[in-house]
Amino acid sequence: MIDETYISATGNLLLLVCGTALTWSSPELPKLTNPATTPFQRTISPTESSWISSVVTLGASIGPFLFGYLADRIGRKSTLIYLGLPFLICYPLLAISTSVEAFLVARFLMGLAVGGTFIVVPIYIGEISDKNNRGAMCSTMSCFACFGILFSCCLGPYVNVTIFNLALAVFPVAFLVLFSLLATETPHFFVREQENVLAKIVLEKIRSGDEIVDKELKEIQTAVEEEDQGTFLDSIKSKGVVRAFVISVGLLIFQQLSGINAVLFYGQQIFQQAGTTLPAEICTIIIVGVQFLSSFFTPLVVDRYGRKIILLGSAFGMLASELPLGVYFYLRTHNVDVSHISFLPTLTLTTFIIAFNFGFGPLPWALLCELFPSNVKSTASALVSCFIWIMAFFMTRYFEILVEIFGMDVLFLFFALCCLLGALFTVFFVVETKGRTLKEIQDVLNS
Repeated sequence: MIDETYISATGNLLLLVCGTALTWSSPELPKLTNPATTPFQRTISPTESSWISSVVTLGASIGPFLFGYLADRIGRKSTLIYLGLPFLICYPLLAISTSVEAFLVARFLMGLAVGGTFIVVPIYIGEISDKNNRGAMCSTMSCFACFGILFSCCLGPYVNVTIFNLALAVFPVAFLVLFSLLATETPHFFVREQENVLAKIVLEKIRSGDEIVDKELKEIQTAVEEEDQGTFLDSIKSKGVVRAFVISVGLLIFQQLSGINAVLFYGQQIFQQAGTTLPAEICTIIIVGVQFLSSFFTPLVVDRYGRKIILLGSAFGMLASELPLGVYFYLRTHNVDVSHISFLPTLTLTTFIIAFNFGFGPLPWALLCELFPSNVKSTASALVSCFIWIMAFFMTRYFEILVEIFGMDVLFLFFALCCLLGALFTVFFVVETKGRTLKEIQDVLNS
């Protein structure tokens, strides 16, 4: 028997790699724009630096369709192995390249893999996990992603571009080796392929007891048979799928509008504008360190207290942290002396990260793997993810321009308002999935 925790952990290594890619620009942009440390033969423009930072999210908006299709055609496990290859190729490319064009291509290809990872890994873990700990298993994705973010921010400011990217290339190697050796295909995929014998073999590897295996296999077969009744168009028009789509899109929209990508991609620049007494890179390390530590909390409580109450606590926590930060930037912009509270940006952004990691960071992606029936899960997840990554692209690509137009104060007050709206959305639209099988969740959504 193989413990599903180990299987999930090897799959989640790919989230760790994504974490390094998403926050790569925070420690690297200062080097790329500094003539003394840049690998380029010339000084790059602000437009070029913003494209290098944001093009990863543009690639991520396309990746879900490509890898979501592959997940249904060749299986979840094989697709995840293919997802590791762009990182394995692109990090060494970034280590040796001296042209802006090569950086853009590498970052775009990594973005394709990031977008695919964020839909295929939740699907894989959701289908491999037992219903009683599925929430915890899906929430651990955030722990691995946060470690990748922490590693980038701790190492990036203190080594050159070449060493940094070569160090990051170690993680995709570890993922490809461990996942290939330990992971198995999901029983859901085998049942959909009418390979019931293989599905039972997989269940016998990851579950204990013949009775439990037979019962779960029958539940999966029943669910797949019901999902296959009618055409694909009938499925996506069903009440349950429409509700799942609204919930998933809504939660991920409010996740993006919380301001998380602004903090992760431009953390050092935010602290520089805030005028904190600590070096900007130290402040960033403190925040992502807290983010990593706080990521362990949700997996411990999500299957005890449920998704909705945790999402509400997260939304109000982000609101309570961004509101005073917006006021701080307003006072600073209007030449009010704030030197006596210069610690406030570090304190509030640390609180924001804890609150975000508590709920709105991991749970929208966890719910994405729970809400859709398996026959439309890959396609629906790809559509949701594409929309969200396009939002992330505009947020990262034009964040500096928005700061120039509106100022940090207006942006963070807007983010705080979006957190309030996210809380209201959770109250009125989100359904509880705690302790329910995937079939039971569909019954609730269709009721």
